[in-house]
Amino acid sequence: MKNPTTALPAERLLHIYRTMVRLRAFDEKLIELGKRREPIIHHPTLGQEAPAVAACAALNRDDVIMPYHRGWAWAIGKGMEPGRVLAELLGKTTGYCRGQAGPHLADWELGVLGRSGIQGAHLQIAAGVGCALRLESKRRVCLAFFGEGPASTGAFHEGVSLAALWQVPVVYICESNSYQFAVPAREVMRVESVAELAQSYKIPGATIDGNDAVEIFTTVRQAVNRARGGFGPSIIDCRTYRWHDSYYQPENMATDRRPPEEVAEWRKKCPILRLKTYLMNADLVTEDDAERIETDAQAEIASAVQFAYDSPYPTREQLVEDIYAG
Repeated sequence: MKNPTTALPAERLLHIYRTMVRLRAFDEKLIELGKRREPIIHHPTLGQEAPAVAACAALNRDDVIMPYHRGWAWAIGKGMEPGRVLAELLGKTTGYCRGQAGPHLADWELGVLGRSGIQGAHLQIAAGVGCALRLESKRRVCLAFFGEGPASTGAFHEGVSLAALWQVPVVYICESNSYQFAVPAREVMRVESVAELAQSYKIPGATIDGNDAVEIFTTVRQAVNRARGGFGPSIIDCRTYRWHDSYYQPENMATDRRPPEEVAEWRKKCPILRLKTYLMNADLVTEDDAERIETDAQAEIASAVQFAYDSPYPTREQLVEDIYAG
């Protein structure tokens, strides 16, 4: 990681670090709850916390995001509260969608436009969202997150093609973790990086270290500023790695076929430890500061769990509300 520069706002970097620590505490708690057989659908983000958190930090509050299924980095990164996220996952009325959306939660006030039930389908929708944003006078931007799997689908190419043609303010952010579920990406993709596909649509493409939060923030900020200025979309490929299996399941049902030594090697590249080292070298945090941040995160997540457990389930009448627009 490069030496600190004055071009990077210290408070923003500290925010990214705190958010990544909170996210990991939340992720680990969800895995713990899964082991207790709580009915939670969860795709752990452990090991790849940096892309979504650092990318969201490059946005304004009124900018929007279109997330995908991998964890809750985008949710917490955009400002969602862990307690209300967990309440939604447990089907409680205090969740962001009153317990009726589950993992497909959204929050219009925060600019979280919700998850599609089909992998990559939102990449087409993002082009339409970008078109709507372009027609406004607010100069807002949309970030569309995805894994490398959808880059092989028609939805990706149709969406990017339209976004490039219309020059809409969308930044496509791929969190490449080398696998499409259990299949190595190299076995199903001709290109080495999704960013190479940007050449086909004559838009910028960048391949960056997805475990380097500083590089992610800097690169996404440049792409966001470009889009905000009316110069159209970009594709950013963040090369990272998930420490856990594709989704949580009991150990005796695990489908993780990745080489153990590969997982162990990537664990040494922890994005949180990397950012912590950067901040300490920049004299922005001390070891004591880092310990307090960790302690505060654990306390917050404990309170979030209690909040979600104490929240009520919807009544029979509430279950049929909000189905149709009035």
